[in-house]
Amino acid sequence: MEYLLIDIGAVSVPFIYSFHSKLRFNEKWKAFALAVLISGIPFLIWDSIFTFNGVWGFTPDYLIGVDLFSLPLEEYLFFLCIPYACVFTYHCFSKIWFKSDFVLFGKYVMNALILLMSISAILYYDRQYTFITSVGFLGLLLFLKFYARPKWIGRFFMTYSVLLIPFVIVNGLLTGTGFDTPIVWYNDAENIGFRLLSIPVEDVFYGMFLVLLIVTLYEKFNERFEQS
Repeated sequence: MEYLLIDIGAVSVPFIYSFHSKLRFNEKWKAFALAVLISGIPFLIWDSIFTFNGVWGFTPDYLIGVDLFSLPLEEYLFFLCIPYACVFTYHCFSKIWFKSDFVLFGKYVMNALILLMSISAILYYDRQYTFITSVGFLGLLLFLKFYARPKWIGRFFMTYSVLLIPFVIVNGLLTGTGFDTPIVWYNDAENIGFRLLSIPVEDVFYGMFLVLLIVTLYEKFNERFEQS
């Protein structure tokens, strides 16, 4: 049950504090639910295909044994629990702590990521995890930079830089830190082979891609609901 416990542990505190009078994230649940549902479909399809192709997989010893379309139940919960914790953190920082949009910071990080993902896609076109993550993330970044141009992008990057701390803890546990074998294993022939502790470096950008897509949709739906 280790994977299930990690999911529950990641979401428990954000869920409890969602009802705090100064935060009221529970009032944003509708926007969050729609954002997670829409973003989750392509990511779960991607996840299922990569699992089937052996790009990554799951160690049965750490699972409760309920599967759907080649993915364990815990993996579906991952795409709910982790985004909830991340968007809740983004909401908290935007509402209480961050009084600036960090425009210049957002601009520099955006440009750096576009360059990095472009180089990564070219150099590692033969590594499935690296290439697909780079191309997908690059597409979203270009859409935001040249079309959507969100004012909140600097706040997002600042929030994600803080989220890297719990990211290392959660992903470290999932990829083997503290365990005899990893809960989630990776085929290093399909990534560049560089790890942060036990975490493939691609996970940093995969996670940013996922959360940025969800926040993009969340902000759009939240804006519509507030206007209605």
